Amino acid sequence: MSPNYANGKICYLEIPATDIAVSSSFYASVFGWELRHHADGTTAFDDGVEVSGMWVLNRPPSNQLGIVISIMVDSAVATVDLITAHGGEIVQPIDPNAHEITAHFRDPAGNILGIYQHRG
Repeated sequence: MSPNYANGKICYLEIPATDIAVSSSFYASVFGWELRHHADGTTAFDDGVEVSGMWVLNRPPSNQLGIVISIMVDSAVATVDLITAHGGEIVQPIDPNAHEITAHFRDPAGNILGIYQHRG
């Protein structure tokens, strides 16, 4: 399947890392992202749907709540368990009373991102 090259679509992320092997392993293990290793030593990812990106060194983590990028998951509960099992930290747990099924987590490099489960 070819990616959708629509104008305005979010398509590429650069994720700060302190150790690219640790960060890439975390995202591959927790979310199933496919890893690509380039000849120049960089490690890139494809999320399996439409977003690609890479991990970058020497950039501060996004460790304060501001814009939150959320990753869609099939099961928020199972993903929270995977996050903590692979070195992440839950900074906003799932609220069972909230309209949306979400949580925020800190990855091994300190970045805060979210997970989102479609209520269906």
